[in-house]
Amino acid sequence: MKPIIGITTFESEQKGFHTVNSYYINSIFDAGGIPINIPIIYDEEDYDYYLNLVDGILFTGGLDISPLSYDENPLREVNDISAIRDKYEFGLFIKAYERKLPILGICRGHQLANIALGGSLYQDIGVQIPNTLGHSPIGISKDELYHSIDIKKDSKLYSIFETERIFVNSNHHQAIKKLGNNLSISAFSEDKIIEAIEATDERFLIGVQFHPECLAKRYSQFLNLFKAFILAAKSK
Repeated sequence: MKPIIGITTFESEQKGFHTVNSYYINSIFDAGGIPINIPIIYDEEDYDYYLNLVDGILFTGGLDISPLSYDENPLREVNDISAIRDKYEFGLFIKAYERKLPILGICRGHQLANIALGGSLYQDIGVQIPNTLGHSPIGISKDELYHSIDIKKDSKLYSIFETERIFVNSNHHQAIKKLGNNLSISAFSEDKIIEAIEATDERFLIGVQFHPECLAKRYSQFLNLFKAFILAAKSK
């Protein structure tokens, strides 16, 4: 049977629906899984009902996570947050982590995993880290490769891509600062921004700062990340 993968969504108040980019859904289908969208959950008792349905969970990209979640007040550059989404995704992550469900975090999802496990973020790379390269280009297609990352050879990520260097897209102004508990760094950009993390134990927990779902159609190597995720969910 194909594993069922839960995908986190966000609520669009202006348009009145829960939504997620179709790139995530298509990547799960293409990798051999069955995606189901998980709406914003307001009642904490309902987390388990959704987690009982899925074999793995994908935490998607989107809004900044409130710096209050790692005990900081926001810089001026943080101006698009949702306490409702933060609460929902942190609650869902902790429950999924406790169950050792396979987890894939993309961009915001990568940062969320780090914060949930005790880490923190640079609220704005350009303001807080001197001499960084580009990470949030304007007007470039989501399926364009933008900069390189270096992958550690002893990482799970290396076993997926089978190379120490790849080129990725980029769409973020924040990045991991303090690493969370029970996590290791598996990839850096040239300017030492953390581009990927993973669990230090045998569970499948991988976070990437780039957007492989937008690249998977054009560059098949990025679908391998989703295939590895689906395989872990199938083996759960």
